[in-house]
Order: sequence, then structure tokens, then C-alpha cells
Amino acid sequence: MLERVDVVIIGAGASGGAVAWSLAETKMRIVCLEQGDWTKPTDYPSNGRDWEARQLAEFNYSPNRRARETDYPINEDDSAIRVANFNGVGGGTILYAGHYPRFHPSDFRVRSLDGVADDWPIDYETLAPYYAENDRMTGVSGLAGDPAYPPKQPMMPPLPLGKSGATLARGLNRLGWHWWPSDSAIASTDYEGRAGCINLGHCTGGCAQGAKASSDITYWPAAIRAGVELRTRCRVREITTNEHGMASGVVYYDAAGVEQFQPAEVVILACNGIGTPRILLNSKSTRFPNGIANSSGLVGKNLMFHPYARIYGYFDEVTDGYRGPGNCIWSQQFYETDPSRGFVRGYTYEFARGQGPVQAAIQGMGTGRIPWGEAHHDAYRKLFCHRTGMVGICEDLPEEHNRVTLDPILKDSNGIPAPKITYTLSENSRRMLDHAIARGTEILKAAGAHDIGSDPLILDGGWHLMGTARMGKDPERSVVNEWGRSHDVKNLFIVDGSLFVTSAGVNPTCTIQALALYVADNMKKRLATLFD
Repeated sequence: MLERVDVVIIGAGASGGAVAWSLAETKMRIVCLEQGDWTKPTDYPSNGRDWEARQLAEFNYSPNRRARETDYPINEDDSAIRVANFNGVGGGTILYAGHYPRFHPSDFRVRSLDGVADDWPIDYETLAPYYAENDRMTGVSGLAGDPAYPPKQPMMPPLPLGKSGATLARGLNRLGWHWWPSDSAIASTDYEGRAGCINLGHCTGGCAQGAKASSDITYWPAAIRAGVELRTRCRVREITTNEHGMASGVVYYDAAGVEQFQPAEVVILACNGIGTPRILLNSKSTRFPNGIANSSGLVGKNLMFHPYARIYGYFDEVTDGYRGPGNCIWSQQFYETDPSRGFVRGYTYEFARGQGPVQAAIQGMGTGRIPWGEAHHDAYRKLFCHRTGMVGICEDLPEEHNRVTLDPILKDSNGIPAPKITYTLSENSRRMLDHAIARGTEILKAAGAHDIGSDPLILDGGWHLMGTARMGKDPERSVVNEWGRSHDVKNLFIVDGSLFVTSAGVNPTCTIQALALYVADNMKKRLATLFD
């Protein structure tokens, strides 16, 4: 058995890095166990010309396709959307696009405002100082003054709009609809030892430049300097409890496959909305026959993704193609509820640039835009660097039948049961996706596009994993309290997207990290009475 530590954190991604850094100032002995490994910047696809092929292979979004030794399989047979994640130091921030919006104040009050879902036990004002602290640690590029938000001050100027952003903004201006330069976790100038963006253009395959703020280069170096120990290739199987019903530590397998037990005074889960309920449900005992911290029966339930619709068009003039960060502007014209639209809540438009040369060819061939024969190359030239568009990020409402359970057959390489996803798209989401496609088509037409197309639902778009261990004041309707502590186990905390009560209509990483800092701060304020 290993020497007891004060705190063990499971997961070294966006939230694990933030909570480790914040708690480090207490001088407690903190160990983080990460099932993946460090990723060397020289290994990122953006270092080579074969970057598109590698993004579809060992750097694929899907753990089932990527199938690295450090990944675990996921049964998605009963899910309309497939999971996208990454296992390693930095977690999903290694492959994310760096799109970095905050939640809106209304997102915390959905029940009060719209009569659906539930209100959060905290509000925007509660998280505002932690949003600001996280912005400083991350390094956010953007432009102050966005009328869609309360006042906030980005650390750096916004990323350039580029040809694509400027073209799409003209279309929005013609319609009189809201748009603003995106908040982005990508440095537009040199920041805290990180070089500014040089438009390598392949952000979702890892940023070799270091301009994109993945947590392995933001929070983790600072946390390690402050004394946190980070162990990689450590796959946690379960959380153990003692005779008093308190968490006593974790059982994990090291890189050699040897079972280890790490005793700890406090256990913090930071494994995302799939990995966290997986461990909780697998941590069964006489006291917790349905999984630890699960007296409410809600562990794994209320899984939320963000259903994505893609709308794109082709332009006579040359656009940016794949060059530059993937996101340049956003629009929240349709973010707040308007009953006349036929659905509640709303969505954000995230405006993208274009495709790489291989994807442009595959898409063109697959849709019949590029024929074989004499006209083949001319048709390709009219598509490559002539396409741009957007995605609609739709708010997903919590429903208990959307859930994570343990698969009775499928297991990972250490014999731990794999998660099974059961997820159906709601009628509210379907109507929202249809609306996003119709309005997005209007934007593209106003911007001068032709040959407009869409993907009504991005099947591989399960980037955002939320809601499976929700926070709340009522132990019968939530898994953890309003500052992340389990209702059932007083020394067990959760800091990842599992906490979310609702999903909002924006990417969650900024809010996940702000919540992790908020939970850590509450732990520090209560150190003398933490288990009361």
C-alpha cells in the first residue's frame, strides 16, 4: 500500500489541472492520477503534412476509433450522438478548438425563466470571480463590450477575423443580427511564456505552437511547481470507503497493469461526464450497492451533449480555407427563449473557417460536387479555400433517460467495465436544430454564398459531456451539494462537467474550469470543517 496523501485527484484534464493548482497553496500533499500520458508537442499532427490523416487516426476525437492503450472503449450503440474525448494530461483541451464562451446569467435560472429543467444552486455572479481568475490562468483573447454578456475583460486582443469571419460578419450585418469576435483560449499575442498564434490552422489536432491553452501547458506546470504530484498511466477502478462511510482512497492499475491502492483523506473526481459516473457506479460496496454517492439514484442520469448542426456554403471569392484558428466570431442572436420559435432555450452560432485539402476532396466527392474525369481538378479548385460556414450549438435539456451505465460485457484493457451510453435526441432539440439550419442558410445567402448545404446533426459531435452527477441543495434531486461535495460521502468531491444542472448553449470548458476553482476555493475556506 502506498503512503497516505491528503488529496487524490482523479483526472488531469481541464478541471483536474485547475483544482490541483488552486489547492496547491494549502501545502497539502496532493496526488493526481491520470490514466493517459503527457503528449509531446512534436507529436501533434500540425507538425506534418499528413495532419488530416493523423487527425482521423491516433488523434481522432473518438476513443473507439483512436483506440490507444490509454483509452477505454464506450458502447454507443444506443446513442444518437457519439462521444468525443481525449485521455491524457490536458484531457479534452488537447483536441478542443479553444472556443471559450462563458455561460450567460440566464443559463443558471432555466426553471425560473422558462419553466423547464432546474435552476442551478449558484448563479453567474457567484462564478464571475472564478471566470476572471480562470481567464488569467488560461489567457483569453477577445473583445470587451459584447452586448450578449455582462461586462468582462479578455486578457488579449481578439484573434483576426480573417477572410471567412469578415465575409460572414457582412451577412450578419445585412440581416441586423448579433455577432462578436469569439472569446478564445488561443493567445493572439505572446502571453505568460506562450507564443502567440501563427495560424498553423489545425487547432483540433493539438497546438504545436503552444498558443492554444490546453491545461497541460497552463495549470499543470504551475501546479507541479507548487508541489502537486502528477502520476500518469494510472487507471482508477474504484473509490473505496471505510467503516464510517467515508472515502478511504482509490484502487488503480499502474502502467505495468499492477493493482495499487492509494489511501487519501479527500478524493476529487475530475474525469468528465462519462468517466466520473463510470467510476462512481463501479465503486460498489455493502453500504453503496448502487455505486458510491448514489443515494439519489441520479449518478449517470441526465446526460447532456450539445446537439450540433453544421451549415456551410461556397463563395466565388477565396476564403481562409483551413488556415487560422477554427473559430473567429460567434452570434447569440437566437440564444434566449422566444416562444414563437417553437422551442425553449436557444443556441449559439460558432463561425468556422474552411476545410483542409483532403477533407475538401472527400466532402466534394461524397456530395457529388467533384466529378471524375476531365472536370475533376477544376471542380476541386472551386471548392478548396472557397468554403466556410458555421455550427449551431444547441442547448440540450436534462432528461433522466439519457444516461451512462456500466456495460455488462465490454471492458477496458484492465478489465474495468466500460461505460454504456443511452441517449435520444429530444423533440425540443430537433426543432432547435431545424431552426439553426434555416437561419444559418439565411446568413450564408446574405453573405453571398451559393451551393449551401448542411448536416442536420453532427453524429460525432459528443464533445461536451455534462450533467451525470449534478449539483444541488436537495440530496434527493442531486449528487453533490452547491459547492461540489457529495451529499452521501463528505470527503468526496466532483469538479468536472458532471456537475452541470443544465447545458446552456455554449461550449462548457470555461465554465468547467471556473467551477473547479469555485469548488477548490470553498474547500480552502472550510478546511477546518470540511467534513461537517
